Amino acid sequence: MLAVAILAAGKGTRMKSCLPKVLQPLAGSTLVERVLTSCSGLQPQRCLLIVGHQAQEVQQQLTDWQGLEFVVQQPQNGTGHAVQQVLPVLEGFDGELLVLNGDVPLLRPSTIEHLVNEHRSSGADVTLLTARLADPTGYGRVFSDQQGRVNSIVEHRDCSDEQRHNNLTNAGIYCFNWKKLAAVLPQLCSDNDQGELYLTDTVALLPIAMHVEVADPDEVNGINDRCQLANCEALLQERLRNHWMKEGVTFTDPASCTLSEDCQFGRDVVIEPQTHLRGCCNIGDGCQLGPGSLIENADLGHGVSVLHSVVRDAKVRNEVAIGPFSHLRPGADIADQCRIGNFVEIKKSQIGEGSKVNHLSYIGDAQLGRHVNVGAGTITANYDGVRKHLTVVGDNSKTGANSVLVAPIVLGSNVTVGAGSTLTKDVPNGALALGRSKQLIKNGWQ
Repeated sequence: MLAVAILAAGKGTRMKSCLPKVLQPLAGSTLVERVLTSCSGLQPQRCLLIVGHQAQEVQQQLTDWQGLEFVVQQPQNGTGHAVQQVLPVLEGFDGELLVLNGDVPLLRPSTIEHLVNEHRSSGADVTLLTARLADPTGYGRVFSDQQGRVNSIVEHRDCSDEQRHNNLTNAGIYCFNWKKLAAVLPQLCSDNDQGELYLTDTVALLPIAMHVEVADPDEVNGINDRCQLANCEALLQERLRNHWMKEGVTFTDPASCTLSEDCQFGRDVVIEPQTHLRGCCNIGDGCQLGPGSLIENADLGHGVSVLHSVVRDAKVRNEVAIGPFSHLRPGADIADQCRIGNFVEIKKSQIGEGSKVNHLSYIGDAQLGRHVNVGAGTITANYDGVRKHLTVVGDNSKTGANSVLVAPIVLGSNVTVGAGSTLTKDVPNGALALGRSKQLIKNGWQ
């Protein structure tokens, strides 16, 4: 049996933020959610989140996380004190306890699984994750034999000059035999510079301690300030881009683009510079995104191009051209082979197959049929000051430049709207609709 305890009680004062440190965003997810996701594949029997500072905000963010138990640490008196709070919660539990940190978000699931498996196969009381760092200054050094058995952990300030040449460091990630740990946790003392109880001190109290060295030291990067957050973002973005390039996606300038882990791409997608994908995006084969585009929580079919545009919470079918400078807002649903052009905004509207909205138009709360041509400057006036109303335009209809359709209104199929018209009444199939005042010319006015 396996239980997981995630330490998420710290203040994170160096972040200088009103937001709890573990709720800081990283590649579209919070730090603590990334940690929870990284260990979910192990299917632990118990998952405990130890909270303290701004506990209510953390709990509120994670309300929908299935099976998560919250343990409160008050006051926050070190990592050992945090795990002591688990003693009554896991009373009678017989298995392993995996201890993770809520501010170490880059651990790969495979690394965590390897740590647990090695712990189980070795029969150790505790197995800790270690990393060899190019610059280990400030980190506790781990000294072990060739079989990986830990002899001692010495804090940097206590190391001799010779010991400081050892670059094997403690990453602060542990897998314990819970019963053995529970027996020694009450023995921790705060006789140190910080006056806190350290979980690391349990290693010396347990007879058999082993270590597993992580292959990629970047995985154990912790986050204490905005600089480290930015560094982790860069590392994660590089990891994501490299993954998708190996899967057939082209980034013409990888360093200028960002994406979230919830993005999925087909083959032969080209992502141009300064293009960013947020949230859950599904991008079909052969799409060309950017340059200079933002795509968030959107579904794009195959062969879609998005040039200098924003697409948010929208669905775009196949062979659609968007932009430049278009804005697809939530609820936009664009059918096959449409053209959404320069300075066009579409919100909560269905655009039928083969229709074109090419220039300077606002289409909101509307249903456009197939092969509709929307003239430059056409606006659906959907708001009466109290409620939003629907505009319906039938197949093969077209609006002239600078038209206003005042909703609620229905235009039939094969309707032509004269340029400059403001329409307030329904129009039947096949009709010409004009709604503009007579032109007056007064000679000799000047």
